[in-house]
This record gives sequence, C-alpha cells and structure tokens, in this order.
Amino acid sequence: MFRRKNHSNVEQEGEEKQHKVKELRASLGPLSGRNLQYCTDACLRRYLEARNWSVDKSRKMLEETLKWRSSFKPEEIRWHEVAIEGETGKVYKANFHDRYGRTVLILRPGKQNTSALDNQMKHLVYLIENAILNLPEGQEQMAWLIDFTGWSITNNVPIKSARETINILQNHYPERLAVAFLYNPPRIFEAFWKIVKYFMDPKTFQKVKFVYPKNKDSVELMKSFFDVDNLPTEFGGSATLNYDHEEFSRQMAQDDVKAAKFWGFDKHQSDANGYSAAEVAPEPESIAPPAIA
Repeated sequence: MFRRKNHSNVEQEGEEKQHKVKELRASLGPLSGRNLQYCTDACLRRYLEARNWSVDKSRKMLEETLKWRSSFKPEEIRWHEVAIEGETGKVYKANFHDRYGRTVLILRPGKQNTSALDNQMKHLVYLIENAILNLPEGQEQMAWLIDFTGWSITNNVPIKSARETINILQNHYPERLAVAFLYNPPRIFEAFWKIVKYFMDPKTFQKVKFVYPKNKDSVELMKSFFDVDNLPTEFGGSATLNYDHEEFSRQMAQDDVKAAKFWGFDKHQSDANGYSAAEVAPEPESIAPPAIA
C-alpha cells in the first residue's frame, strides 16, 4: 500500500518537474543555432534545480548564461590558445574517474605560472568544457580535487581570480560540480577561505569538502568517492601523479576535434549566431553533451 503511494508520489513529482521544464522552455522563446543545441531538457533541469525549480529565476539565470556564452564563446576555445597556462599542470583532467563515473579535474594552485586573469579563466573554462565533453553516458557532473602542495601566501590565487572562478562555475555551469575536495590546506588558507566562501551560494558551499590525511573521517570520505589504487598519493591514494604536458596536449588536440564535431564547426556555417539547428541537432537526452551547464 505504502509502496504504491510512494511510487505514485515519485511519478507525480516527475511529471511536475517535466512540466516545469516545458514551462521554462516556452518562457525562453524561439531558440536557434548554438542556443538551441545548448538548451536541452537536461540543461533546463539543471538550471531549475539550481534555482529550486522556480521557472522565473531559472529563466533569468539561463538568459544570463546565454549572454555570457555569446560573449565568452567557450565552445570555440582550443587548446593551443591556452596551452601556456597548462605547462605546470596547475589544472588538468585526471586519467581516472571517481566511483560514480564522474570526470575528475585536478587543481594545483601552488603551480600557478601566469598573471593574466583573463587567460587563466579561459583555460579553466576550456577544461570545464572538456570535462563535460568526456562525461560517460548518464553522468552530468564532475569532481574537483584541489592539491595545496606548494601553496603559500606568496603564490596563492588572488581573491579576484577565486571570485571569478566561483561566479563562472555556479552561475554558468550549475549542477555540474558534484563535489570539490580541498586536500590538506595549510592553516594560512583559513583566512583566504573566510573571504572566498561568501561568494558561494548555499548549494555550491555544501559541495566543498575539507580533507585532512590524518583525520579518519576524511580518509573514509575519500575512499567513498575514489578507488585508492587510482587516487594519487597527493590525495591519500597509491597512484603516482605525473603530469606530462606534451602528452596532455596531444589528448586535448584530439578532444578539440571531438568538440568541433559536436558543435558542428566541421560543417558549413549557416547563420551569424553559429550553426543551423539541422547541423547542430541536440544529442539524445541520455548523453550529457559538452558545454551544457
């Protein structure tokens, strides 16, 4: 009896959410080109989830993203444009997934090697898009592992950079981050964190986990998300963290071809906004497409 009732409630909730998706789509008006490809049902659900299923708030959020994407053009960034930012391996896609099949980005702020904020953000956005491009079927989120080795007050990420990173992630890639592990941050990081956390919305804040290698709960938390055989020693695992910039660049060049094909850049350009709906027909709903925030 209760099972039938619960099942009925789940079905009703699913129908209500699907209605919200249709309502949001209608409120956006006609879409074309890249905007049409971007706004799949899965994408709309993520924006609705980020705004607690308020159609009006979700529409405003999504419209801001479409405006941002039109200006920033994340789908057009290619590795050779940002490769200099990746020479030290300060941000890169790991060669393993977490236990849920999520793409993993490794961030090492102690490896900062440039000072141009614009290009740093371009590099980060490129890797976020790439992480999404490489999500397995049925998975929509990624995990971040942040290694504080070598981090100090002299080479830390400026507040402006941290704020812009948070802004891009939570406002233009909502519900793309599953969890971010801050692994063994130094005591001095606490002062930095007290400022940065105020830029985060509650949903993003809850996804940030502080992990300390000598803390039993922290160790168990990492094990619940990662196979220790895959996890680098820098994060409490047994694998070797070895970033090879040349090899990674080759991988990114291959992924650039994949991204161009997805967005239809390898076909005839047909409108000022990018590419025609026929050329960039959305992927089946079960496949998480690249660059859908």
